[in-house]
Amino acid sequence: MPPVPHRELTDRQIGATVHGMETTQFPLIISVDDHTVEPAGVWQDRLPRKYRDVGPRIVRAPLKEMTFLGGRFKPVMGRPGSDEGPLGDWWVYEDLHRPLTRLDTAVGYARDEVRLEVITYEQMRPGSYDVSARLADMDVNHVQSAVCFPTFPRFCGQTFTEAADKELALLCVRAYNDWMVEEWCGAQARGRLIPLTLIPLWDARLAAQEVRRNAERGVRAVAFSEIPPHLGLPSVHTDDWDPFLAACDETGTVVAMHIGSSSRMPSTSADAPPAVGSTITFANCCFSMVDWLMSGKFERFPNLKVMYAEGQIGWIPYILERADVVWEENRGWGGVADKVHRPPSELFAEHVHGCFFDDAFGLGNLDAIGVGNVLYETDYPHSDSTWPKSREVGEAQMGHLPADVVERIVRGNAIELLGLTAQGLWRA
Repeated sequence: MPPVPHRELTDRQIGATVHGMETTQFPLIISVDDHTVEPAGVWQDRLPRKYRDVGPRIVRAPLKEMTFLGGRFKPVMGRPGSDEGPLGDWWVYEDLHRPLTRLDTAVGYARDEVRLEVITYEQMRPGSYDVSARLADMDVNHVQSAVCFPTFPRFCGQTFTEAADKELALLCVRAYNDWMVEEWCGAQARGRLIPLTLIPLWDARLAAQEVRRNAERGVRAVAFSEIPPHLGLPSVHTDDWDPFLAACDETGTVVAMHIGSSSRMPSTSADAPPAVGSTITFANCCFSMVDWLMSGKFERFPNLKVMYAEGQIGWIPYILERADVVWEENRGWGGVADKVHRPPSELFAEHVHGCFFDDAFGLGNLDAIGVGNVLYETDYPHSDSTWPKSREVGEAQMGHLPADVVERIVRGNAIELLGLTAQGLWRA
């Protein structure tokens, strides 16, 4: 089934362009969690010539086999030019072969047509990788501005962290960041695309340098792993990350953690179907947030802010209640008395933001979460995305809230957190 073109959408879905939208009913959306599918030339155009044959590059090849069970995604590439399976575009880098899949870019397809299959660039919606097409799809969806997480590097750059050649990996991280700032969020985007950069996770001091390098050109958000030990990295309970966290604290750079940024989606068994993990995706955010609240980092770095992309918000009230009880009654033996000196719920209110795209239950319990701690997202172009009906979903789920509260959730909190202009745009 081909992607749904704009002309087949209803008038209510289409709305108007950003310059002529009706804003009295629902504010223009600032989505804090969308995604970009990197064009084929991101690394080939930026790496030194000696690395182009070994750096990330696109190869068209068949899919030999692919499974996604127990939270583990395992594709096997066939021989280019052979007829071993359906053709797709694959990122090839060192010994990694990672295909583009329909789950990477599912918008415009009927839900029942979204399957685990490989695709080519020609088979995806152009807004996945092209700036002008992305802006057009944002117009359709009542979205003014958007933060975009990566695809091939994975949600916090794990691809480069796992690489053998760390000199090349560092160049790849910097090349991605240069592309993100200068091209994806460049002049053509007119301030509507908000940069999110990567760090070399394997070295906290290099990470701090990269945070500062990008902060100097206006970047206010950096991707990080929700549970670093799953990547073989230190936990946030150690001092290992302090150089990186100090850089974020000093520059006002938000630490953005997306579900799956630990390379391990929650599941229950090795044979559990993807639907199990999809239902409990919030679990990693839940575990991660408790780590941060009990780490003492928010007291050591008072300007530090973190956000959880695509984790939804309905689970937050209970976790805050339980964390406060544990802190109050068990901190003597719980290992936190010497570093967490305030109730975790207070630290949450000052330092943590939850992000959602479809969570009526969470919105019904907003008082227990905090109006200032909630951000809205559309998850374009993933299979969970509410595109092209993010406005309609928001209107339906936020209809009981006062207009000023809706304004804060849909755009005001993001403007403040990410240092955007009053009009909700990014400026370097």
